[in-house]
Amino acid sequence: MSTNEIATEKTVDAERPGRGLHVTLWVLQVLLAVFMIGASASAKLLGLESAAEGFDVIGWGDWFMYFVGAVELAGGVGLLIPRLSGLAATGLGLLMIGATIFNATILDFPVYTPLILLAFFAFIAWGRRYQTRRFFAHGLKQTA
Repeated sequence: MSTNEIATEKTVDAERPGRGLHVTLWVLQVLLAVFMIGASASAKLLGLESAAEGFDVIGWGDWFMYFVGAVELAGGVGLLIPRLSGLAATGLGLLMIGATIFNATILDFPVYTPLILLAFFAFIAWGRRYQTRRFFAHGLKQTA
């Protein structure tokens, strides 16, 4: 291992959250994964009427509903994989920004649910930033 790689590993390890924050993050990740997979993604992937009506108003067809459902499913699974949890939370946070914009401008739906979820995903992404950095550090090292 080179000196740069050792320094990177030490920096990443120093950023790990303390035990209390680590447990809090895992509890949130599991709860949000269950919600994203069990309620949100499944409704879209099964084409339930409650999910379809909002996407009908957008006018982009069923493909968009299935696409969003697949993204939510992937993000929910990613929250449960330690190396991917920070990236998954970041991606789901971006999805919630889009949901907030659509809810406020096109759908005239309440925006508090995606905003609350955005806050949780941002917290997880912040708490798991060391894993995101490690993911990119290892990925770049393997391609070099």
